Amino acid sequence: YTTECGKHFSCSTFLDQVLYKISAIIFCFGRTEVIDNTLNPDFVRKYILDYFFEEKQNLRFDFYDVDSKSPDLSKHDFLGQMFCTLGEIVGSPASRLEKPLGGIPGKKCGTIILTAEELSNCRDSATMQFCANKLDKKDFFGKSDPFMVFYRSNEDGTFTICHKTEVVKNTLNPVWQPFTIPVRALCNGDYDRTIKVEVYDWDRDGSHDFIGDFTTSYRELARGQSQFNVYEVINTKKKMKKKKYVNSGTVTLLSFSVESEFTFLDYIKGGTQINFTVAIDFTASNGNPSQSTSLHYMNPYQLNAYAMALKAVGEIIQDYDSDKMFPALGFGAKLPPDGRVSHEFPLNGNIENPYCNGIEGILEAYHQSLKTVQLYGPTNFAPIVNHVARYAAAVQDGSQYFVLLIITDGVISDMAQTKEAIVNAAKLPMSIIIVGVGQAEFDAMVELDGDDIRISSRGKLAERDIVQFVPFRDYMDRTGNHVLSMARLAKDVLAEIPDQFISYMKSRGIKPNPAPPPYTPPGHTHHHTQI
Repeated sequence: YTTECGKHFSCSTFLDQVLYKISAIIFCFGRTEVIDNTLNPDFVRKYILDYFFEEKQNLRFDFYDVDSKSPDLSKHDFLGQMFCTLGEIVGSPASRLEKPLGGIPGKKCGTIILTAEELSNCRDSATMQFCANKLDKKDFFGKSDPFMVFYRSNEDGTFTICHKTEVVKNTLNPVWQPFTIPVRALCNGDYDRTIKVEVYDWDRDGSHDFIGDFTTSYRELARGQSQFNVYEVINTKKKMKKKKYVNSGTVTLLSFSVESEFTFLDYIKGGTQINFTVAIDFTASNGNPSQSTSLHYMNPYQLNAYAMALKAVGEIIQDYDSDKMFPALGFGAKLPPDGRVSHEFPLNGNIENPYCNGIEGILEAYHQSLKTVQLYGPTNFAPIVNHVARYAAAVQDGSQYFVLLIITDGVISDMAQTKEAIVNAAKLPMSIIIVGVGQAEFDAMVELDGDDIRISSRGKLAERDIVQFVPFRDYMDRTGNHVLSMARLAKDVLAEIPDQFISYMKSRGIKPNPAPPPYTPPGHTHHHTQI
């Protein structure tokens, strides 16, 4: 078997690939109960799915009219089906999606209504403070430098470290600072699971001396300051050796409070819209678009790297924008009629209205603009960043969040201005994704990414890390499977967005709007939560 790009496969590897693709697509996660004798069923059974913002999670719903007890679906009448993504459901107002059923040519098959809700027991964070009394002396001069280490227990009986306090120097009666920890991290949402706490005396060379340990649980800690939350610190080895051993000191819980953290989905459900803007590099270093060596080359058979990166990221974000109208801009080109150079021109040629309809609309405008503008330079990022920042600055109430995707082949010409633009944008409801295409060195982009060293300009540090950079070449699948490449790319560049989004909302003290009341079908007084 030879594919259209001339790759040879033996039959078996080709079939393996096909089977792999098919098995990856169809995974039946369950059937609802059967509801007898109705054309308006209200299904009760719920399905729990893992939700990932950064992945396109395709779903398919098939409806059948059940006539017999046979589990074989081919024995029943097919009533219609619907395709959607999990992002479409949770991105709909109040996470309620209504869509027509299809699948039977020429026939209206009715409507499906889906609602989704987030399981909530794991969004709490606990804040607590401890002190200790009369800990064992471990240092030569008769004092210790104590700190505590907290572990949660796992299903298999092992322990995982989940928090370390700071060291309090030179005391046997330390008071540690309060600390906040997600309940998930402390006990995995299981309030009765053992939490083990070890107390150590800190040593500069890292050979910390064990003072003793005790166990508790989230349920016990949640009782707050009381006689139940005074713990004896026990050193088992010492206890076995010394007959008169009582303990190695005590640890007391001074305070305990719990707060519910809002999640990304709380805001989406409350109506926050994510606005997606794309900016494409039209500098001459991309190569002449009419030649096959150019990064902008339009191959009739497959998308170029620019189009692939745009489609991969855009197809996921579009589920969270209700009107699906996206501004698309270019930079670094000479524009007709007078050949002036622009660093923020609309791909559709309309300055008044740079919006394109859906991802397909952006791709169409991109193709058209390649025919009309002249690739030029330099590579300036700041105008594009400031363009989106102007819009973001106008809506800082949490109702909108802006994601800018910049696709570029290279070296930035206006690094100082770009850094300043990013430091200013970090105060606003926006995130920036940069995808580098081609073979250039992308050192400047890595610096903008700010994962290792937070970006700064004129001595001002960016308030949040809002830039995520990836080189496209790292994602090209060796077998030429572009579907896989695009999924991996989207996963990596979008994974940080929910946290960046939450960090903005938290820093501004913005709480999500309450979701609109749940939908009740006509004639029903109750409702079920379904997906």
